[in-house]
Amino acid sequence: MGSTRLYSKGRVLGHKRAKRNTRPNTSLIQIEGVTTKEDAQFYLGKRVAYVYKAKREVQGSKVRVIWGRVTRPHGNSGVVKSKFRSNLPPRAFGESVRVMLYPSTV
Repeated sequence: MGSTRLYSKGRVLGHKRAKRNTRPNTSLIQIEGVTTKEDAQFYLGKRVAYVYKAKREVQGSKVRVIWGRVTRPHGNSGVVKSKFRSNLPPRAFGESVRVMLYPSTV
């Protein structure tokens, strides 16, 4: 039997922005399978993990995580806004994130 994934996949689209100004304290995320504002309501308050690898080992691991939280929908296409403990770097644009299925309100 294979492993069960306990998160939904998402993709970082970029920072919240206007035409010229970017607001790096809020990131836009497209969650896999979410296409409407109503679908996005389920994910509000869920935790998001941006997992990446660094060159230097810390406590025996090169894997690092920046944690965040889904805050609200963005538009009508299922994209959500999220805030991370530290702003996501621009190299994260287009990268995948893990949208955890907790905390649960079900």
